[in-house]
Amino acid sequence: MNLNKNTKITVRREEIYVSLLKGEHKETMKKKSRINDILEIPKEVYSNVPNFILTGFEELIIENYKGILEYEDYYVRVNTFIGIVNIHGINLKLEKMTEDNIKITGKIESLEIERMMDDESF
Repeated sequence: MNLNKNTKITVRREEIYVSLLKGEHKETMKKKSRINDILEIPKEVYSNVPNFILTGFEELIIENYKGILEYEDYYVRVNTFIGIVNIHGINLKLEKMTEDNIKITGKIESLEIERMMDDESF
């Protein structure tokens, strides 16, 4: 397939994401990865890789999380697909949660990631 500035590609991000969730072969995954690179789709859209958005020391948004392991006003542990995120701080609150995103507010003092190693990662 030759791509030039006049080539039009119509692929919905949802289609790529759903097809990746179905457990396709490595060769197909490599092709999809190349397509995603061409379309400039962020990796967190088509994979389970978490995305961290830290605004100052007062707000943290974690995209693509699995669940909350512990929650105190001084400590929060969040499970992600690549490991566990430990957030230490003061007056920490789970401000907003959806199936994919979580927003933690308060005075964040430190952020630590415990990496999980398995064969399915990257």
